[in-house]
Amino acid sequence: MRENSADVTSGRSVADAGGDGSTATARTAFPSRALGTLLGCATALAGALHFLVAGTVLGPLLLRPRTRPGALRVLAAGARRLTALERARRSVFFGDRFPEHYEASDRKVLRHLAVRVGTGLLCGVVVGLLGFGAVLAGLLAAGAVRGTLGWDELLVQVLLGGVLLFLDVQGLYSLAALDARTAQAFFGPSEGELLRRRIDELAASRAAVVEAVDAERRRIERDLHDGIQQRLVALAVLIGRARRGRDPERADALLLQAHEESRGVLAELREVAWRVYPSALDGLGLEEALGGVAERCPLPLRIRFEVGAPLPRPVETAAYFVVSECVTNAAKHSSASAVSVAVALDGPRLTVRIEDDGTGGADPAGGGLTGLRSRVAALDGALRVHSPLGGPTTVTAELPCA
Repeated sequence: MRENSADVTSGRSVADAGGDGSTATARTAFPSRALGTLLGCATALAGALHFLVAGTVLGPLLLRPRTRPGALRVLAAGARRLTALERARRSVFFGDRFPEHYEASDRKVLRHLAVRVGTGLLCGVVVGLLGFGAVLAGLLAAGAVRGTLGWDELLVQVLLGGVLLFLDVQGLYSLAALDARTAQAFFGPSEGELLRRRIDELAASRAAVVEAVDAERRRIERDLHDGIQQRLVALAVLIGRARRGRDPERADALLLQAHEESRGVLAELREVAWRVYPSALDGLGLEEALGGVAERCPLPLRIRFEVGAPLPRPVETAAYFVVSECVTNAAKHSSASAVSVAVALDGPRLTVRIEDDGTGGADPAGGGLTGLRSRVAALDGALRVHSPLGGPTTVTAELPCA
């Protein structure tokens, strides 16, 4: 095929990888979360010591504008090591998932560590109060057993202890939630960043779809002007020569030639109509429409269709045009001897895979796959192309059906 050999994916991967920490935390066992919370108090203390020691040493350099950037880099380098420990703690004890290649700026690193130090030390204080309360509860229970406490005093102590225990546990829960939100905001794109990226993706996708529609219109106009229109002109010339001719045999020959030309025009017009939109998609569905592609393909085409549920109409349309364009490219440009197509529904995602045994070496700037990429991206799908020199060429489209 003539299209690009690089992997092409839509922009949803960052969003998918960055925001599922709370769900993973809910599935993590309570002892693991409790141990992770206690460890977070220790790492917060380490962060406070880092700010205290490094801030004292680098303080004079931070006050001078000329040396401030270098001092901030040194301060941030130590902060990055501590935040790496925080990332490992959230992943191991809380089961959070974060983007692998996301790197924050130095200012964001320092800001995150400062927030983490504050919440971690406060969490340590709350945990200490909880332990102190447990000791007092033990002493109270021992006094009740020995009979040194009256029932009225015991009741008051139990009520006050219950209220303080509730506030203590609620504080721990709030601090744990704040710690999770802080980690997700630092170790992956924040909600604002994800929203801005999504807006940029949608704007780019809309512009690409408009451009693809304009390119398709130009192609249809070119097919009609250079193909069908020229053949209709030739047909009119043949009929005119037959009408003006005086030799019956010559007129019959011209009419026969005109009849063959009209059949060719009809076949080409039918082909253009199929490329604009196949009517089989509306009446018979995607499987039958792909069967029409196989009938018109000059190469042996093997289709494996494994879809057991109805598909949304936009998904069917996008899948059809992916297959049709890739098969056309294989027949025209790849010197392939066979093409295989696999369409499978895996949960909420339709996967379309086209492979040919041609020479490969596709052009990354090719116009065909650019339009397909825009069509697939408009549905929040992904298009990947692998076409090394010597082949084979494989195009894989993943289309969400939800």
